[in-house]
Amino acid sequence: MENSIALPLLPTAAELPDSDDRPVDNELQNLVPNLLLAILSAIWNDRQDWFFGVDMGIYYLPTAPRKAIVPDGFLSLGVERRRQPSGRLSYVLWEENWTPPILVVEVVSQTYGGEYDIKLSKYLDLGVLYYAIYNPDYWQRDRHAPFEVYQRFDDEFVLQSQKNFWISELQLAIGVATGIYKGWEREWLFWFDGAGDRFPSPDERIAQAQQRTEQAEQALQDLRNRLKQRGIDLDSL
Repeated sequence: MENSIALPLLPTAAELPDSDDRPVDNELQNLVPNLLLAILSAIWNDRQDWFFGVDMGIYYLPTAPRKAIVPDGFLSLGVERRRQPSGRLSYVLWEENWTPPILVVEVVSQTYGGEYDIKLSKYLDLGVLYYAIYNPDYWQRDRHAPFEVYQRFDDEFVLQSQKNFWISELQLAIGVATGIYKGWEREWLFWFDGAGDRFPSPDERIAQAQQRTEQAEQALQDLRNRLKQRGIDLDSL
């Protein structure tokens, strides 16, 4: 009879905390990843094979199953977009067919959180392929660029870009641009297409739709006026 080693009984998401319960110390740590999620939800609306988590715990160590890392944002491919009925409580690798995030996004805050060393090492252990760090306010303090993207090669992250960076697996680029989100015009992280054009924020999509409506109404009014000049009144037909 062969000897076997029993695997530990791993906890489910319902048995694990969904975050580290540490509040963010600036708005951008929440707003930046939520904007990326909102844009993806529009451009990938018909796709069901992805998940973007915001301030959600990732559990990935079977040897320490209750220890999590909590990125500001992360994107996974090849997983269920939505888990019914209430969605994910956290992202547990052994419940996701051991699928790690392809991309992690961190927004550096006033209190340094180890984005360039401790977290970088942990995301390597997790199996992340791309790691984006947005540091608009403290980049000089940390001696880094305001925006950096690292790509995994073997067992290390290598700095690839300090500008917009194309991620072939997503057929999207991620980068910095000025736009409007939640009524706030400033620099944000955006997704870009293959031509280098950025996708609009929800605010901008609404404004574009309103503009198209106004243009259509104006075109209809112009048509009415031209017809009236010819003695045709649409309202009387």
